[in-house]
Amino acid sequence: NNLLYAMIFVMLLRCDFRKLAKLGPRMIAIFLGCSLTLAIGTIVGFPIFEGTMGGAEKAWGAVAALYASWVGGSANMAAMEAAFQIDPNAYGAALALDTVCYSVWIALLLLVVKFAPKWNAVCKADTSKLDAVAQVANAEVASQKKVPTAADWIFLIGLSLVVSAIAQWVGAQMNAGFKAIGLAMFDKGTCTTVFVTVLGLICAMTPMGKLPAVNELSNVYLYAVVSLLASRASLIDLIAAPMWVVYGFVILVIHVVTMFLLSKLFKWDLCMVSTASLANIGGSASAPIVATAYDPNFAGIGVLMGVLGAAIGNFFGLAMGAILQLFV
Repeated sequence: NNLLYAMIFVMLLRCDFRKLAKLGPRMIAIFLGCSLTLAIGTIVGFPIFEGTMGGAEKAWGAVAALYASWVGGSANMAAMEAAFQIDPNAYGAALALDTVCYSVWIALLLLVVKFAPKWNAVCKADTSKLDAVAQVANAEVASQKKVPTAADWIFLIGLSLVVSAIAQWVGAQMNAGFKAIGLAMFDKGTCTTVFVTVLGLICAMTPMGKLPAVNELSNVYLYAVVSLLASRASLIDLIAAPMWVVYGFVILVIHVVTMFLLSKLFKWDLCMVSTASLANIGGSASAPIVATAYDPNFAGIGVLMGVLGAAIGNFFGLAMGAILQLFV
């Protein structure tokens, strides 16, 4: 937990909403459209597949963690593990689903690049302002590139661990306060996750958001946390994973169908729909891969979309957990 909450804080230092606004309302709408359609698939499929999830405790929590990952990335998934106290084997199965579906999905998105003219013609897509948005996004991404020194690393590690300790104390106090007024559903993990998320988003709009080593340290924390979480699951118990993976592909099918309908309604082009989809499911490291398959100048849009997902993923995951509990 010490590393987990430190990771959330450092990760969110990248998420200055003033910078994300440079995506423009259209790009943000496409991204949120992807988040919404993935939510629809998750909610529709859960009652169908719940009985095939190997009897894992709190399967709903693992699915909510998966959805958080499919809005923001693996860091959001790890945050939900702490918030919902998910059974390790259910978390491992959800992680297997995430890995398999992501690998197939990125290949499919690259495969359909050549069909963009047909999609755009059917949807009557408007691409007139793409180049202007791309130019602004690339300039923003380029301005954030700094080479961190050893002192930068040490300061940020110390700061993040102090924040982690404070957040866990505040989370415990919040939990006690909620229990006193009859709101025991807000447990310590949930309270701590919400507090450190809000704190990170606030600090991102201060000079802390410009600290060097933020991207590098958040990745180091992420690899460490995900490895530690995955190591708690037994490989034998992951025999339940096949049906989890089927569930994942059902979500993706619903996602494609509903995004096509939204694209026809709002005239969204395949390039930005694909970029937003991978920004949701893969995060800021993956989205530029698909974006640059259409045009090398679109890389910055993919990065900023991924950062937007990281900023809102925890809130969306907590909301999904509350919804899925209604089916249990």
